Amino acid sequence: MISFIKGELKEVGIDFVVVENHGIGYLIKVPATVVTMLPAIGSEIQIFTYLYIREDILDLYGFLEKEDITVFRLLLGVSGIGPKGALAILSTISVDDLRFAVLAGDAKTIAKAPGIGSKTAQKMVIELKDKLKLEEVFEQKLAKEAKDVGQTKEIQNEAVQALTALGYSPTDALRAVRAVTVTEDMTVETLLKASLKKMSR
Repeated sequence: MISFIKGELKEVGIDFVVVENHGIGYLIKVPATVVTMLPAIGSEIQIFTYLYIREDILDLYGFLEKEDITVFRLLLGVSGIGPKGALAILSTISVDDLRFAVLAGDAKTIAKAPGIGSKTAQKMVIELKDKLKLEEVFEQKLAKEAKDVGQTKEIQNEAVQALTALGYSPTDALRAVRAVTVTEDMTVETLLKASLKKMSR
């Protein structure tokens, strides 16, 4: 089993990425939610993977979070749902929203995924409800939010240090950085540029 692949992001498609590791390019199928969160091509990336083997099929499926693999495997355990169906679901609904939908018995939200009818969605709710615990779902969501906050603060601190090194006062630098809304795909460089624009106004 390949647990994860870490290397250079070489290519990004609609539903796949290619990651090069030691001269080998791994084609990994990913949901649309992962594609929207990827860094620039050429960046180093780590993808958690699931190797799907069936007769003449050998495919790698990947996610940015390890816990997403667990949910993907749970979906594969539902009768009538294969890897393509599971990927379609996770391209439409985030892992967190899917877990909350299952626990709330919200089959309508799940049925919005392409190729997933109301009967299949209801079957998913029935088969997965006992495999998910509300307390664990909340804990994982809170842990993820705390991680995001930590990453945001780290980027902001580095941007403030860079502005200070350029000759701006720490107070002005901090004020400018905090005036910029930090998004998930923002790097120190993009935050620095946006902060400089704020300071030039």
